Amino acid sequence: MTILLADDDPVTLESLAACLQPEGFHTLLARDGEEALALWQKHKPDLLCLDIMMPGMDGYEVCRRVRATDAGVPILFLSAKSEEIDVVVGLRLGADDFVRKPFGKHELIARIGSALRRTQVVKSPAGSFQLGPLRVFPAELRAQREDMSTDLTPREVAILKLLHERSGQVLSRDTLLDVCWGLEYMPESRTLDQHIAKLRKKIERESEEIIETVRGVGYRWRGQG
Repeated sequence: MTILLADDDPVTLESLAACLQPEGFHTLLARDGEEALALWQKHKPDLLCLDIMMPGMDGYEVCRRVRATDAGVPILFLSAKSEEIDVVVGLRLGADDFVRKPFGKHELIARIGSALRRTQVVKSPAGSFQLGPLRVFPAELRAQREDMSTDLTPREVAILKLLHERSGQVLSRDTLLDVCWGLEYMPESRTLDQHIAKLRKKIERESEEIIETVRGVGYRWRGQG
């Protein structure tokens, strides 16, 4: 999924991109409102994160222009402006959420995931797939079992999807990195192992092994269930 980030502070912009890219999001970066609007018109990203105070066209105006032709794309304001009127104005213009600076990485990812699910939820299981007790809904960035719904990142969905597609096969670390990260972002194997450990905590219960470790090789889903 592609996220457009607009902020006139280059350090903040790069920090936001560094936060989102490891989670599987592709980012488009804009340093002012005019550039943000041009990138949105050209690439039609899945979500916009807009600073309010930018030179020239501010975030409010970008939101207003986007909403004039697209009522569905999620828009989040990321701003140090925290007065109630600022929030009210943003929401009345059609924003989905207002995130006050400073904010933490996990809060931002959670709010982005929530906004995407609200606007991209599917009405049927088409496109979903089953891994043992879990049904994974890629468009909603979540996994569901009988009594629990778990939020996922795009990277986690990609990992589960590959394990499902190659059920029973042992996937090497190199294969997982190539397919789920790609050539534009090639981390070390330790990064993959950390992602797998985090994903297991989300989807597996005690004494349950959906993702099997094959020592010295990689990972596998056996396909049972």
